[in-house]
Amino acid sequence: MTDSTARTGSLRVDLLTREYPPQVYGGAGVHVEYLARDLRALADVRVHCFGAARDEAGVTAYADPAPLAGSNAALRTMGVDLEMAAGCAGTDLVHSHTWYANLAGHVAKLLYGVPHVVTAHSLEPLRPWKAEQLGGGYTLSSWAERTAVEAADAVIAVSEGMKRDVLTAYPAVPADRIRVVHNGIDTGQYAPDPGTDVLERHGIDPDRPTVVYVGRITRQKGLPYLLRAARSLAPGAQLVLLAGAPDTAEIATEVERLVAELRTGREGVVWIAEMLPKREVIQILTHSTVFVCPSVYEPMGIVNLEAMACETAVVATATGGIPEVVADGETGLLVPIEQADDGTGTPLHPDRFVADLAAALNELLTDPDRARKLGLAGRRRAVEHFSWDAIAERTMAVYRSVLGRPVSPS
Repeated sequence: MTDSTARTGSLRVDLLTREYPPQVYGGAGVHVEYLARDLRALADVRVHCFGAARDEAGVTAYADPAPLAGSNAALRTMGVDLEMAAGCAGTDLVHSHTWYANLAGHVAKLLYGVPHVVTAHSLEPLRPWKAEQLGGGYTLSSWAERTAVEAADAVIAVSEGMKRDVLTAYPAVPADRIRVVHNGIDTGQYAPDPGTDVLERHGIDPDRPTVVYVGRITRQKGLPYLLRAARSLAPGAQLVLLAGAPDTAEIATEVERLVAELRTGREGVVWIAEMLPKREVIQILTHSTVFVCPSVYEPMGIVNLEAMACETAVVATATGGIPEVVADGETGLLVPIEQADDGTGTPLHPDRFVADLAAALNELLTDPDRARKLGLAGRRRAVEHFSWDAIAERTMAVYRSVLGRPVSPS
């Protein structure tokens, strides 16, 4: 960051994250993108992220350390974290996002004697399936997260549901150290797009009732349950899957098999595996009858907000922080679920969950007027309750509390 672009206020905040534009693949990356944007009106914000160099002023990216090439992915992450911590010299406060950057925040706290704020977007103890993905690295990721969270000066939970999860997973953390600050949505950017050029390019019929899924292919997102439910969708309904980045070869194979089976019994199954530009996703959401979030673990589910801002009704699992976003019967329908308490979120009655998911989707597919009303109410809710400027102010309030002194805007 040059002197001409740096803020001259009394507070420097270093945000630590794996994801940052243009390399964003999940809700945590979206969160940091917009939080950084709105915090810049209030503080001198520096962003430290993974991957290729960025052109944006005040953003430093870190590649995997060359000596760790070929080693376990979690070990490479820890190497990046140490370099990130070194890059935080001179900061007043560090704020880390996800286990990928938590260790960097913890080390910076110890090294420079500054407060460390952690935002809990998800928790490793509640994602045990990652042992498939990371092998022994899951033990490392779990250790890094636990160490950082338990020592943090404040933990920001993105929902009340996430706060409960933090207290369950890490009972050593005092409840008064956890603050709830919801994720937000840019309702200027995420807004209805009446165009159809994107639909035409991807072979999506704008005149058919449509269910759309947007998310990674991971156990957390529950895509296999949706694909089973889709066997019972109303005749003529179209299913659009914006689904990629599989966690493991096993779940990739399972999803490929389920999609192939589904296509043998119905038309209108569109699967787009590559990550689409934001504008294209917005247009697809706009023209869908219903957005579906079949997650079995979702601390908040920012993607539900994105759909709501596009005036699209939502059908989502009643788990985690989703009920704090999707108002049942007002902006969408919540699907009940009884889940195993082993941290996997696995439905105790998977067939019932699949049937209830299909029933909720069909309820709106066959009643487009109701779906439209729910979508309009969803946008109103997104605008009124989840603006990023308000979230930046709430985050600054957390910073002030751990610094123990007033902080003036830059």
